Amino acid sequence: MKHMGSITEQKYLFVPTLKEAPKSAEAKSHKLMSRAGLIKQVAAGIYSYLPLGYKVIKKIENIVREELDKIGCSELLLPALQPRDLWEESGRWDKYGPELMRLKDRKDRDFCLGPTHEEIITQVVRDYLNSYKKLPLALYQIQTKFRDEMRPRFGLMRGREFIMKDAYTFTENQFELDEWYQKFTKAYKRIFDRCGLETKIVSSDTGQIGGDEADEFMVMSEVGEDTITYCDSCDFGANQEFSELHEGDDCPKCNGGVIRIAKGIEVGNIFKLGTKYSESMNAKIINKQGKQVPIIMGCYGIGISRTLMASVEQHATENGLVWPKDIAPYDIHVIPMNIKEDSPQMEIAGILSKALKGKRYDVLLDNRNERPGPKQFDADLIGIPWRIIVGRRAPEGIVEIRNMQKDIVKEVHFSKLLLKKENIREIFATK
Repeated sequence: MKHMGSITEQKYLFVPTLKEAPKSAEAKSHKLMSRAGLIKQVAAGIYSYLPLGYKVIKKIENIVREELDKIGCSELLLPALQPRDLWEESGRWDKYGPELMRLKDRKDRDFCLGPTHEEIITQVVRDYLNSYKKLPLALYQIQTKFRDEMRPRFGLMRGREFIMKDAYTFTENQFELDEWYQKFTKAYKRIFDRCGLETKIVSSDTGQIGGDEADEFMVMSEVGEDTITYCDSCDFGANQEFSELHEGDDCPKCNGGVIRIAKGIEVGNIFKLGTKYSESMNAKIINKQGKQVPIIMGCYGIGISRTLMASVEQHATENGLVWPKDIAPYDIHVIPMNIKEDSPQMEIAGILSKALKGKRYDVLLDNRNERPGPKQFDADLIGIPWRIIVGRRAPEGIVEIRNMQKDIVKEVHFSKLLLKKENIREIFATK
């Protein structure tokens, strides 16, 4: 179904902007998302997503769905509440550590709030996947996860409750797993590219998830918690804990490359689980040779809320957000400086908003009874990519167009925006 465009009146939208960031905010993204009214802290590592922030979350989720559906994945939804017995089957109930949120029900039975879902997904498919003829299979979900982090920090980067996409593949053999691993690698590249993020793929330890091989997708950032080693000549990259390389070392992959060091934010990871869960949880198939063997598994995660945070870290200025166009909460911000009913500014703003909606743009119309100063202040914080200022030259039909990503300002007659969609692209051209 084609997107039809929409108009949101800002006087009805809940956007509680702040002049100053909360004292607890350290990272740029935490400060700006709090000031721009995207999130509000409830407790350490726990946040409410306010309307603007949630719109960006949904944009990221939709990009993930589109790209995973393209490669043959099916979406489902698994429970956050997980029984102890499944975790004991996998051997992780005692091994996972204090990050596992544990609780008891009224009958004194043990449960946990899922930090990940390998046990649940294995339990879901093991009774159905009994033959190689039902493979391969790829399933994913987008859901809230829980981890009792000892030091929640930097806003959405390390939280105790966060939104994550986790996917799982089930194959007959290692060759098919390798094929899916490459499919997910390419899909992740497209996802992060559409989200406006520059990422590096680095080899890593398998950690608490386990398995045979793992890679991480990293966004370079000074507030990143991981130290990345990468080559300045080829595509080699690895988490320093995994590689044990240092600045200036020779690249282990190519001739002549030198290792560089940077901090990174992990936004995605992929694991070759092998038979770690299928063996212990008795998820087996009859293969082509007629033998009963454990299913070969892979798992693939993307931090949805962390992707939001990483985008702000990579693109925002110290004074406001600058959204990549595909995840911006709105496409165009129309701001009449005078909203009186008899004002030509309000009349032109209304005409423009309806016309842009008809061209399938999402428009935020600032029809609040506010002075120009606060309107401009909030608009700078919110950071919608295109801005149309309807000001003092409205009686002449002249409006100001701003491309916030390219810092380009033009004055045009508003009638040009009522024509084909291509005219608007031309108006915002960077040349």
